[in-house]
Order: sequence, then structure tokens, then C-alpha cells
Amino acid sequence: MRMSYSVSSKRSLPMWSFYNGGICLKSPNSYNESLRILELSLSSDNGSSSASGEEPQDADYVLPLPYLSDEIETMILSRFPISKHWKMCCLNKKYLNLMKSGEVYKIRNMIGMKEASVFMLASGERNWCVFDGEFKSCKKLPIIPSDYKFECGVKESFSAGTHLFVSGMEIDGAVIWRYELTRNEWFKGPSMITPRCVFASASSNTFAYIAGGLETKNCIEVLNSAEKYNSENQTWQKLPNMNQKRKCCSGCYLDNKFYVIGGQDENQKNLTCGEFFDEKSNKWILIPNMLKDIVLSSPRSPPLIAVVNDELYTLDASSNEVKVYVKGTNLWKKLGFVPVRADIQGGLGIAFKSLGNELFVIGDSSSSCSHKTLMKIYSCLPHHDLEVLEWKEIVCGSGNIKPFIHNCAVMLA
Repeated sequence: MRMSYSVSSKRSLPMWSFYNGGICLKSPNSYNESLRILELSLSSDNGSSSASGEEPQDADYVLPLPYLSDEIETMILSRFPISKHWKMCCLNKKYLNLMKSGEVYKIRNMIGMKEASVFMLASGERNWCVFDGEFKSCKKLPIIPSDYKFECGVKESFSAGTHLFVSGMEIDGAVIWRYELTRNEWFKGPSMITPRCVFASASSNTFAYIAGGLETKNCIEVLNSAEKYNSENQTWQKLPNMNQKRKCCSGCYLDNKFYVIGGQDENQKNLTCGEFFDEKSNKWILIPNMLKDIVLSSPRSPPLIAVVNDELYTLDASSNEVKVYVKGTNLWKKLGFVPVRADIQGGLGIAFKSLGNELFVIGDSSSSCSHKTLMKIYSCLPHHDLEVLEWKEIVCGSGNIKPFIHNCAVMLA
């Protein structure tokens, strides 16, 4: 049976806290106002407050606790931080099944309540890690049940809705693994229409877009095909082909359009052009010389790009400078240096992403490649009018991760 909800995002609901066998109802308008704590007895059939007959403490507000409807319970659970959802799953089977159904995340999406989670795979790790948006908590995901070739090979990652995708090569060929946040499990598939590697990707709400790359049968043909994934029905849809074949390119979602930038063509030539897909016209629009101000060297990573408030930023791996794209001019304005060394390995091992209104960069701040160095995380509040970005270091909830980041993806759910 499907539940329907009518919710106003402007109305604040009371917040329930569960602890020490009791329930505390707090007013949304005052964090300091605690109405009361109701002791729940599990040994009484008539719902009395205590098996011993003692009156509850602080009885200024002696109110009967009504049973909550399924709709209200779901609304309450939907407002818990994602990093605490595992605690809800431990309460009882009802909440566990509710979390696995995905209904909680549908409600969060409906009321506009989205929370960032950062997934990454660091050097020397078999488990992916997921951090909350403030990097205060860290959780290891189950190991992907794949083979040795997949584990040691090059992988791409992206997200759509509550799904994290990791694609790569197994002994039997190309494969894509899907992690479902609601179930904390890995599943194989669904496969892309055209399996590929070293492609561009971007996410928007419950959708993911991919384009370009190399076909995986012989890893020779450079592609210009594109696809769109819908996480609600777990299907891939073919999009029109790009104007330019390209591999090792980067993607982003900017101004409600899927952008693909840079890369190399079938002749190994570095591309400075970009293009975007307009779903309204169902066409790709080419942008010549979009990266003309960016030094392109080999070997290097795909362009390090991120979007904040519909502004496009790049980390120039040749100079360690952050630059913002000036729309309509093909110019990039310099915004100062990052506190990590992206130039050591041409941008490889560096994560440069957006997180809400912030940019964050993850890597090694030293010039050495010592195995003793640990991951550093920095964030800033960017704006195209600023002359220099001010970076601050984030104290990470897990301080023993190596600084070389193989893959990193941000999920909003």
C-alpha cells in the first residue's frame, strides 16, 4: 500500500528524541524547552508509566502519549540526519523495513530536505568510506563483492538519488556496481547501454548523465555517445551523440544543462572545447576553446571541475590555482592557490568537489610522496567577485586515510 503525504516545508514539526527508554518531545522553536520525558513501560499491559507504581518525575506536563500514525512516524524519521539512520534501523524491524523501502528519502526529497554525503576510495583501502557533509563522521561501506581485476583496476564513480555507482573491468568484462544507501548493500547493474570507461559524468537529483569515454571491448574506440540514468526505475536512456568524440573528459551539471569538458580525441589530441546538452532542444551545443586558458599536459587527470551556485570552478593542476569560468567569454578568472599539491602528479589522486555552497579539496599538502602522509581536507566559500579564496582545514572524523584519492563522489539525499 502506497502512502501519500501533503506537507508544507514551511511548517516545523515537533522533534522527538529517543533515549534511556523514554521519549522527549522538543518544540521546534526552542531547543532549550523540554516539554517532558515520558517513561514507557514495556512490562505493563494497561500502559501505566511504571511497573512499580511510581509517578514520573518533572510532571508539570502530564499528558498521555498517543500512538503515532505511520505517516507521522515516517515524517519524524525523515528529519533524522542520514549519518544516524543506522540507529533507527536498530530499533525494530518496522523501522528497518521502512528505511529499506526508500520511503524516508522520498519524503526528504518532497519537503526539500537534502543532506550531502561524500563517498571516497583512498589508496590502500578495499572499503569505500562515506562521510557526512561536515566530515565529522566516517563509515566504511561493505566491500564490493567483485574480483581482483576490478579491485586493482581503474574505476569511475558517480551518484544518482540514493545510488552510488562504481564502474570498472572484471575478468568477464565491463561491470557496474550499485550501492544503495537505503539498504547498505552492493548490487550489480543495471549496465549502461554502451559500457565504457574514462567517461564524463554528472548528477542532478535522481538522475545521472554520462558521455564519451572508451568502449570496453577492446578499449580502442573513443565514444561520443551519451546516456541518462533514472534511479527511480533503474533504467538507462540513450541521449543524442555529442559533437566531439572524447575520452578522459569531465562532466558537470550547470544551469540545468549537462556539460562535458576537455579530454582527448581519437588521435590522442588534447581538447580545449566543451559542449553541453540542452534537454529542451534535445541537442548538444559546442563551446570552442573553453579551456584555452588552462595548461593541458600529459600525464594528467581529467579536468578537475566543480559547480557552486551555478558557477563553474576548476583546479588547474599545472599551477595549483583555482579559477572560475566567466560565462560567455571563455575566460577563466584566477582565485588564488589551493593548500594541496595537485601539480605533483598532474591532478591524479586529488578530489575537487562542491558541497552545498562550498568547494572542498582533498589531497596531500606536502611536496613529498611519503607513505606516512595523511589525507588533508580543506573547504572555502567561493564567489566569482572574490580576488582570493580563503581555505580552512577541516578536522576529519577519520584521521588515518592516505592522501591519494582514487575516486570521490558526492550524493545529495
